[in-house]
Amino acid sequence: MRDILITLIVFGSLPFIFKAPAYGALMWVWVSVMNPHTQGWGFATQLPFAMIIAVTTLASMLLSRTPKSLPMTPVSVLLLLFVLWMNVTAPFALLPGPSWVQWNKVMKIMLMSFVVMMVIRTRADIVRLVWVLVVSIGFYGVKGGIFTIRSGGTERVWGPEATFIGDNNALALALIITIPLMYYLQQSSAKRWVRHGLTGAMVLSALAALGSYSRGGLLAIAAMCLFMWLKSGKKLALGALLCLLGPLLLAFMPERWAERMDTINTFHEDSSAQGRLNAWQMAWNLARDRFLGGGFDVSDPGIFARYAPNPQDVHAAHSIYFQALGEHGFVGLAIYLALGWATWRTAAAIIRLSRGKPELAWALGLATMCQASMVGFAVGGAFLSLLYFDLPYYLMAALIATRILVEQHVQAQRTVPLRKASKQAASSMAGQP
Repeated sequence: MRDILITLIVFGSLPFIFKAPAYGALMWVWVSVMNPHTQGWGFATQLPFAMIIAVTTLASMLLSRTPKSLPMTPVSVLLLLFVLWMNVTAPFALLPGPSWVQWNKVMKIMLMSFVVMMVIRTRADIVRLVWVLVVSIGFYGVKGGIFTIRSGGTERVWGPEATFIGDNNALALALIITIPLMYYLQQSSAKRWVRHGLTGAMVLSALAALGSYSRGGLLAIAAMCLFMWLKSGKKLALGALLCLLGPLLLAFMPERWAERMDTINTFHEDSSAQGRLNAWQMAWNLARDRFLGGGFDVSDPGIFARYAPNPQDVHAAHSIYFQALGEHGFVGLAIYLALGWATWRTAAAIIRLSRGKPELAWALGLATMCQASMVGFAVGGAFLSLLYFDLPYYLMAALIATRILVEQHVQAQRTVPLRKASKQAASSMAGQP
């Protein structure tokens, strides 16, 4: 039944995608972030839904008369530069075979990220994009939260296998990124049942993040909550709510969870933490030795034997920053950090231009919550190999479109008084003898 439902949804969307490329972008985001085919049990798990939607969307873009150029903003330009640099480093990879396999996956993600930036242009499309992200990740948050309650927190919450969020730590970070987006939709919804539903989803998602037993996730959610409190206009109410819910959620978790979280303070005695440090040192040594880095996928015994302090302890980068450094060198890391900074500044510009304008309250709330998501990703991503995780790139697309709309609105508001003044001056001159 699940396979049939997923297949009907995907193929049923194709006529709408041909009508408007934006629907194709939204369907791509749903399939790439949620990976709904992993929830099937039969034939749907093998069907190439992502390829079908991507091809249909690209065809729709060619046939559509709607504007579809890539907005040239600091974010999009830096992302384009990052992609170009990855294509420079890839031919010089230390492991050509695995590197080209990963290159193929990453370029598909980046291509469709640019497509999303090109076709998501209206406020309605932006809100739909946020809803798709919330539903895609929130599904696992609600499911994981219920699982945590049923198990009493004794079992870890995992994501769908063979996806970016399959690992318990990655799922926790995805949920943490999504919770601010849930809060945004909750605050902007006029329907009570939607607000109550999103409140429940936020609580269950937070519980699922804790149930993942992710230490990096705990640090990320703490940083995100602190940022949301600092940005809130109702610090007393939000602070009281956090102080109430936080201890309740933590008290629900069993002793073994607390014991694992305590290893944050004793990382020097934890083998997993030491493995991360070893991988980070390897990435640093590799980047110092090779200007272009090691190319995609450098988690190899031979590479660790050459660059790691402990050649026997082979780990993935477990950090978006050291992953960028090891795979694409200092230049790649610099571009990636600049991309993050430009995204933050884009959100800050939206906040600045929207403040005090009721008609732009939707943009102000979205930009603020996107910043909260970015804080969570910046902290949690320091401990996970999620450099190519597509969700943050879709947030970039939402911010790019939002800033363009906000700037257009502000410019229009400035132009109206000038036009009135010009007409009054012309009338005055016409009335003179």
